[in-house]
Amino acid sequence: MKKNKSIQKEPFVRIVKRDNIKLPKIILIYSIAIVGGLLLSGLISVLFSEKGIGDFFQSLFTGAFGSERKFWLLLQDTSLLLGTSMALLPAFKMKFWNLGGNGQILVSCLSAIACMFYLGGKVSDSVIILLMFFASVIAGALWAVIPAIFKAKFNTNESLFTLMMNYIATGLVSLCITIWVKSGSGVLAPIAYGNIPEIGNKYLLPIILFVLITVFMYIYLRSAKHGYEISVVGESINTAKYVGIKVDKVIIRTMLLSGAIAGLVGFILAGSINHTISTASANNMGFTGIMATWLASFNPLLIMLTSFFITFISKGMVEVRKTFMFTNDSISNIVVGIVYFAIIICSFFINYKLVFRKKEKEEIKK
Repeated sequence: MKKNKSIQKEPFVRIVKRDNIKLPKIILIYSIAIVGGLLLSGLISVLFSEKGIGDFFQSLFTGAFGSERKFWLLLQDTSLLLGTSMALLPAFKMKFWNLGGNGQILVSCLSAIACMFYLGGKVSDSVIILLMFFASVIAGALWAVIPAIFKAKFNTNESLFTLMMNYIATGLVSLCITIWVKSGSGVLAPIAYGNIPEIGNKYLLPIILFVLITVFMYIYLRSAKHGYEISVVGESINTAKYVGIKVDKVIIRTMLLSGAIAGLVGFILAGSINHTISTASANNMGFTGIMATWLASFNPLLIMLTSFFITFISKGMVEVRKTFMFTNDSISNIVVGIVYFAIIICSFFINYKLVFRKKEKEEIKK
């Protein structure tokens, strides 16, 4: 009777953690999910237009690879997203949920622009660029370490804290633009001073920089003592304390690194790409970087692929919108959401499996 009673309470389906799946199988599963998501997205787009499914895929690839300039922009924007993801990665490995990437990029960009605005024409460009670099990195690190200190000392909610810091950063940018732009237009014209010299062409510098940072982050997290401490703290704070790791120190040190890398993104945006600033300069990369990092399961090398894919979809959907003559971003956002959802579901089934109650147990129950 007791046996029957225990069987009766067993659920029909259980979620069980999978053993490690081999990389080729993971790639195959993700590929199927991406193709399936794109096919469904294409069908939805066709329903709201007279174009065909072939036009959808043609426009998607044309938007990303249609010209040499589009291709370089794709690589540049991928590298910026990659840099943002690398800024978020060490915090996420530590299970410090940093939602403040946008704010850290904005204050870094603002610091660089302030150097360009106040020192332009007064000192040489090389001095301005050097000051921009340090100002950006320090600003990003400080903006990230504030919530880290509160987390380490008072156990505050880092998600809410870092999110609120985004709004403060946006307010600071608005305030500075109001002070700098006397016309009241709210638009700061590109500044001609302190522009970072090109390497090969105007797109190549961020690509080289953030690929190198990705390699550094891979080695740092995989082989360095600090990377090991980050992993232990992320697995269990109690275990980290037990083995003698100073958790407060690791949290603060990791967020300093995270903010400094975000500072490099702001430095590149200000000095190499935009030469100006607005409240939208971060382009929501702080949130998109969360998606790129999460989809890659916090693997720095795989983040390169997820960053490329996300940027490809975003660029391609701009062209799809033009071709299909959509009047707003609603269909584009639905398409992006469907593709992301397909990948997230795929990620779930890679890490977990559904185990159904065995038939024999059903018979015993009867």
